[in-house]
Amino acid sequence: QVQLVESGGGLVQAGGSLRLSCTPSVSQFGINSGSWSRQAPGKQRELVATITEGGRTNYSTSVQGRFTISRDNTKTTLYLQMNSLKPEDTGVYSCNVDLTLFGKSAGPLGGQGTQVTVSS
Repeated sequence: QVQLVESGGGLVQAGGSLRLSCTPSVSQFGINSGSWSRQAPGKQRELVATITEGGRTNYSTSVQGRFTISRDNTKTTLYLQMNSLKPEDTGVYSCNVDLTLFGKSAGPLGGQGTQVTVSS
């Protein structure tokens, strides 16, 4: 059964950068569109960035200008580049994607999440 493999989280000082990655565990699957969301302790889940099939991106106001969502050229990996990190960016970041298989839609899938901690 295909799963999403997320990586790139960790501990970073305020002002630092991290890049999160999200890719299907089975190589035949690709990514059509996707998003990253985060959940901080005691807070509601927040959608921070989305990318459409055509590559259009959208960001929450809290990360606009600091985060960049992208896909690789083969559309098998979703990224979230996070710059100028702040302590309030701390949380569990999860990817959600619309999968493709041999060029056809294969349905949505969500990842388990990766912890991002920003120290002040």
